[in-house]
Amino acid sequence: MEIITGKKLNMSQVYKGDKVVPVTSIKYESAVEKDQWPVGQYVKVSGTSKGRGFQGGVKRHGFKGGPKTHGQKNRHRAPGSIGDTSKQRVVLGRRMAGHMGNVRVTVKNLELVALDETKKILMVKGAVPGHRNSTVKISK
Repeated sequence: MEIITGKKLNMSQVYKGDKVVPVTSIKYESAVEKDQWPVGQYVKVSGTSKGRGFQGGVKRHGFKGGPKTHGQKNRHRAPGSIGDTSKQRVVLGRRMAGHMGNVRVTVKNLELVALDETKKILMVKGAVPGHRNSTVKISK
């Protein structure tokens, strides 16, 4: 398995016939040959996702929140119940507010759209994890 490391540049789009294809440009450092990385091949890209800091349950896990009426006050984005009364503790793994993002994420089956050997740029169809200039790994 061959791995390339590079830096995520930006998202843009490429026109293929009458279709618009969203692509992410990745500038790689090592030498890459076109015959080893053919256009149309599917690759997986690993990177560190954008950090979001401390987030509540609604943003972090998609909780619905409480009702806006029927006597509720300041409970619109609260998580609700956190478990049984008989266990006398919070079970490990309970989804709650906390740190979100800044973890390693791998996106599989991204199509290799273009490879420019002179500028050392790979174009991958779709979104790649991380912010601009973050380090990513591309593998077959």
